[in-house]
Amino acid sequence: MRPRRPHPVRPSWTRLLWRRARTLWLLKMAGTTLGIGLFFVLYAWTLHGTADRAVTLPLTWIDRWVGVSEIALLPYASLWLYLALAPAFAANAGALRAQAAGALAIASLGLASYWVFPTVTPAFDVDWARYPLLQFLKSSDPGGNAFPSLHVAFACYAALLIASQLASLGAPRWARHLNWLWCAAIVYSTLATRQHVFVDVLGGLALTRLALCLAWRRPARLRRRAAVPPVAENRGSVLHPSSPP
Repeated sequence: MRPRRPHPVRPSWTRLLWRRARTLWLLKMAGTTLGIGLFFVLYAWTLHGTADRAVTLPLTWIDRWVGVSEIALLPYASLWLYLALAPAFAANAGALRAQAAGALAIASLGLASYWVFPTVTPAFDVDWARYPLLQFLKSSDPGGNAFPSLHVAFACYAALLIASQLASLGAPRWARHLNWLWCAAIVYSTLATRQHVFVDVLGGLALTRLALCLAWRRPARLRRRAAVPPVAENRGSVLHPSSPP
């Protein structure tokens, strides 16, 4: 009898994810750091350059319903770590270029909107002395550049990318739920820290959709180019992510 060939062994999804993180790690780290740094420079420039003509945004019942929370500063500040995970888990240079195109479209549209139609959050009836961490945040970012919320736009963009990456690696359901929970916490934090109002959140959601359409022409490219590719067999022994089309 002919001996049976052993079944190929599939590495765990965490091992595959770690393999993606090691791929082009220096380029990913340098590109992410440079991109975020340049964004902050341009953000501050538009913030101070348009402060004298900013329009105050209206409040809705949702803004009054969401209470102020100092703890919400944690997910609010975690955006930049969350946003860095998607390029860190990119499979190759092609996926990095696709992700960079989407991020560039979001940043460009958002900053252009701030310059053309500057906005600011209203003066909330809050005693900031009771929330020293939020008071510090307000001293460095007083609530300008409000609409659309780039915090929301970038968080939703990262969530879409990471969700596609986790699904393609066969990650368990809890990991995929955790991804969306992190995104939701960031969106919630924009309201709970009073850095944005609900109108800004809606604007951020719309900005993500528009930017993806402009950057990739078809949002379906999100599943093809920006995700970690599906697992494929390699030489009949070990399964590993293949290159995207």
